[in-house]
Amino acid sequence: MAVLAPPDRRQAEPGMPGDTDDPIAPLDSAPGVAVLTGNAASPASVAELFDEIAPVYDRLNTVMTFGADRRWRRAAADAAGLLAGGAAIDVAAGTGKLAAALAERVGPFGRILAVDLSARMIERGNAALPDLVQLEFRQADALDLPVEDGEFDAATIAFGLRNLSDFEAGFRELRRVVRPGGRVVCLELTMPRPRPWGRLFLAGFRRLAPLAGRIAGRSRRYAYLPASLEGFPDAETLAATMRRVGLVDVRVRRLGLGSVALHVGVVPGG
Repeated sequence: MAVLAPPDRRQAEPGMPGDTDDPIAPLDSAPGVAVLTGNAASPASVAELFDEIAPVYDRLNTVMTFGADRRWRRAAADAAGLLAGGAAIDVAAGTGKLAAALAERVGPFGRILAVDLSARMIERGNAALPDLVQLEFRQADALDLPVEDGEFDAATIAFGLRNLSDFEAGFRELRRVVRPGGRVVCLELTMPRPRPWGRLFLAGFRRLAPLAGRIAGRSRRYAYLPASLEGFPDAETLAATMRRVGLVDVRVRRLGLGSVALHVGVVPGG
């Protein structure tokens, strides 16, 4: 396995306008919404939902983010700090967009394992990326990964944490499978700040996601996406959760005018 470089403490290069690289600063939760510790939806229902939307998922993500999702995944792949020949696991990988970016960084002699609960997502990923010999897809539960302790140089999860029944257990499992000195990377939607902008963002998201789903013939399913953000922990709470499971040097970078948070933590002992 490759040895990771030390965490980069320099100012991150800007992405979209409004991107920042902050020490973890308090982020207001949506007013009147209790912070959740996990998604109330059962894993079976989450898998069923993503099986249904798999054919349109990538296309609608690109439409709803005006193409910025690619830039966000690239930032997450960079944050993993992988070198050629390294190994990483991408959890809740969907069709493998982030996993493919990781595969480019480790090269043909590296290893990327992409896992997802949705069989249809895995099928589409396998069909779309047959030439990446270093990339393997496997159906698996994010809270019970079928791999050994410390097997990878990095673990990533992008826009999948909100679907887990226990957010802390998800981070604990990501930490478990990464070697000492390796990184855990989480890319996730978050409530922008200040609070008025956050309320405006949430109101717009509540309308945009179902509208996009309606165009694709799946409006009922896409209503789930904004609902999953309500009560989801803010950036500081997620950072505290990462520290609680034993990660150190936890940092956050806000992207997409503050609506996306990129968290990075290091497994101690390296």
